[in-house]
Amino acid sequence: MEHHHEHVHSHSVTIENPSYFEILEISVRELLVEKGLISADEHRRQIEVLDSRSPALGAKVVAHAWANADYKKRLLKNGSAACEELGITMYDNTKLIVVENTPETHNVIVCTLCSCYPRPILGLPPDWYKSKSYRARIVKDPRQVLSEFGLNVSSQRRIRVHDSNANMRYLVLPIRPNGTEGWDENALAKIVTRDTMIGVAEPKGQK
Repeated sequence: MEHHHEHVHSHSVTIENPSYFEILEISVRELLVEKGLISADEHRRQIEVLDSRSPALGAKVVAHAWANADYKKRLLKNGSAACEELGITMYDNTKLIVVENTPETHNVIVCTLCSCYPRPILGLPPDWYKSKSYRARIVKDPRQVLSEFGLNVSSQRRIRVHDSNANMRYLVLPIRPNGTEGWDENALAKIVTRDTMIGVAEPKGQK
């Protein structure tokens, strides 16, 4: 997608049958630029920020928390501030709450109303996270839904479902797997996936 106002025509050529929402986005963006409420450069910079975010940032945070007990305490106390310590800004001004998995409790996140998601630290949400099926079923029968992801949570562990909203987002801090003692943070980060930070998977203790 081209993001400069002057490139709109070439953009429309690349999309043979633009959807309603694509047309709406272009129209609203052009109107905002025309009214002077935003500039084309501001819009481009924001897109660049969005494009720069990915689960690798969240993996970096998790690995640092696993390796540093003091940082982990700060992360659980104030997720947004702790992420900023690592240069990861909450560009959307949402509050990030980090919930820790334990042998007694497994956490999973959802947004039952739409698709609120910790984008500053995980990037764009997967399609299944936005689906009506996941949003409805994970609340009613989380153990069954998790099993469909291949994660069988012991009946001895309770499952807590955290519902995100426009102002507050959640991130799961998984349990550090056995057998990872002595690993550096880069190696630890490699076993932290997007799904482990949503809570529908658990990291494996192997490189």
